[in-house]
Amino acid sequence: MNKTIRRASVFALLLVLALLVRATWVQFYDGKALADDNDNRRNVIETYSHPLGNIIVAGDAITGSARTKGSDLAYKRTYKNGKLYAAVTGYASQAYAPTQLEGIYQDLLNGTDNRLKTVMDTVTGKRADPGDVLTTIDPAVQKAAYDALGDNKGAAVAVDPKTGKILAVVSTPSYDPAQLTDANTAGVAWKKLNTDKDKPLTNRALRQPLPPGSTFKLVVAAAALENGLYKNVDDRTDSPDPYTLPGTTRELPNENKSAPCEDASIRVALRYSCNNVFGKMAVDLGQDKVKAMAEKFGFNDDELDVPVRAYASVYPSNMDKAQTALSGIGQFDVTATPLQMAMVSATIANGGKLVSPHMVSQITDSNGDVLKDYADSADTKEIVSSSTAEQLQSAMETVVKDGTGTNALIDGVTVGGKTGTAQHGENNSKTPYAWFTSYGKSDSSGKEVAVAVMVEQSDAARSEVSGNGLAAPVAKAMMQAALK
Repeated sequence: MNKTIRRASVFALLLVLALLVRATWVQFYDGKALADDNDNRRNVIETYSHPLGNIIVAGDAITGSARTKGSDLAYKRTYKNGKLYAAVTGYASQAYAPTQLEGIYQDLLNGTDNRLKTVMDTVTGKRADPGDVLTTIDPAVQKAAYDALGDNKGAAVAVDPKTGKILAVVSTPSYDPAQLTDANTAGVAWKKLNTDKDKPLTNRALRQPLPPGSTFKLVVAAAALENGLYKNVDDRTDSPDPYTLPGTTRELPNENKSAPCEDASIRVALRYSCNNVFGKMAVDLGQDKVKAMAEKFGFNDDELDVPVRAYASVYPSNMDKAQTALSGIGQFDVTATPLQMAMVSATIANGGKLVSPHMVSQITDSNGDVLKDYADSADTKEIVSSSTAEQLQSAMETVVKDGTGTNALIDGVTVGGKTGTAQHGENNSKTPYAWFTSYGKSDSSGKEVAVAVMVEQSDAARSEVSGNGLAAPVAKAMMQAALK
């Protein structure tokens, strides 16, 4: 063979090999990337070619699937009582990425989760029948919170202290997820929801940390007892009234000018919500000890999954003493979600132990066989001693019986609570946030529940905004529903 032909043959062979390598690369690497691309419409067509699995509350599906007409997407997601459960379900949309439980369990609900596949599915490549998500939500508690919040902008969470089961997650104003399910109409609804000044798509219960105000005093009190600053909730504290913020000439005022806050015990200081006591207490402890206690309760945790990831509640660092004093009353840069403050009350109610909160009990395949039981993976951590928890329970019960939380009283139920009114805005110019966190224990059945309520904005006059006036009645309704 002459040299020219031989060289041409080798070159042609190399071209063929290059084509084979490229074809193999596209088939097994680029092909998968293209198949998984969010812009690949075939994925959407496949996802909505069959009904989706469902999200279950108390044995009933609160989601469904409906046949479409005139579309290459055969089915769309439907919702039962969509506004009531939006903060739990999120939405599954033909046009937008899914959120909340719909997003967390997207693969399970559309049948692509490998745990759903049978041997035959693997051989044939057939998509498996979708699974279901069973929640811990109690429909009565969910509805009680939603109805009680009404037209107010706010949020509420309820937790079973013994098991960590989340019984309610409510955020108002809400929205109907069904508005976003159909690709043909979702765009208009999406624009309207995102330009709404009340931000209905924001999950205020889990994902909007705000200043918790005086509800944070429970954390400071726990730190004081655990660190031996005071032996019990009835020891007199060293708390001048008025208390001047260290390094300044500014006095830390108390809301009730006639309250007996000078050198008040923790019990009395919680009952009257004495700022001077907890401001000075935080300074006496030092920010490191307060921060350590806050973090034990769950603050500064940016991986709190329930299983939806909650935004971290924050206790700040690098404060001067004046700022530390303000942090002691839940101000300065302290923020918390209603979930976080429900965790604080749940821990105290449960003898100082925190069971990791979760709002999914099980996930199952299409036959109802359990793929994962979340009760089995719920961690329990001791946050404070049982003695400290008992002391705080006693003081919180005084708040409800004789203090600032009387609107949460329930016949036949032992209720402990703490109110909060958090200032915000430049020079505290904006309407305060009203908070209430509490627990209730049925005197007859022994059932327990812990709740936290935050009212961000209401129709009440600024002078009438208080945790007892706005948030405690919501908490009461939730506790009554949970303890029936």
